[in-house]
Amino acid sequence: METERLLIDPIRETDKADYFRNISYDKKVLETFICRYAETMEAFDFSSYPARRDLFAIRLKETGRLIGIILYADEKEDSCEIGYGLGSDYWGKGCATEAVRRFLEYLFREKGMQTVYASYFTGNDASRRVMEKCGMAFSHFSENELTYLGIPRDLTYYVMQRGAEEADVTARAEQAETLC
Repeated sequence: METERLLIDPIRETDKADYFRNISYDKKVLETFICRYAETMEAFDFSSYPARRDLFAIRLKETGRLIGIILYADEKEDSCEIGYGLGSDYWGKGCATEAVRRFLEYLFREKGMQTVYASYFTGNDASRRVMEKCGMAFSHFSENELTYLGIPRDLTYYVMQRGAEEADVTARAEQAETLC
């Protein structure tokens, strides 16, 4: 998968150092994205990641380096939930929105999903904005759904139905035409 600035493809054995630095060792990411923290590269168990078919690297096209990850989970017959995390050095640059838009297209068009969900720790406004910019709509709020890092966490869920991503692409194209 490709966007203007990004490549989204399977995790490779050679991604261990970038994955460690941008996801598993980045304490800012740990606050917003559920992942196993590792204090050192030696303590980081990366062995299962390259074999996963549901986990993808988000890479900068210009370098090919992994800057984040995106995945789908809880796959049912025609629905799933997505999750994404970017190294904090890449926050606020539009990379998450760009990656999520392309990943939604992949799930609807290539995987045949009818419904895609995403959730965020309530209060993580950056993740909420990514979902909204990608055309997802509020679904529901879940109080104390899980305990993470010893803290009960509320989750807010967003959803997108098949066909909505095409309407989002069309709307963005029409908006770009009016700006020119």
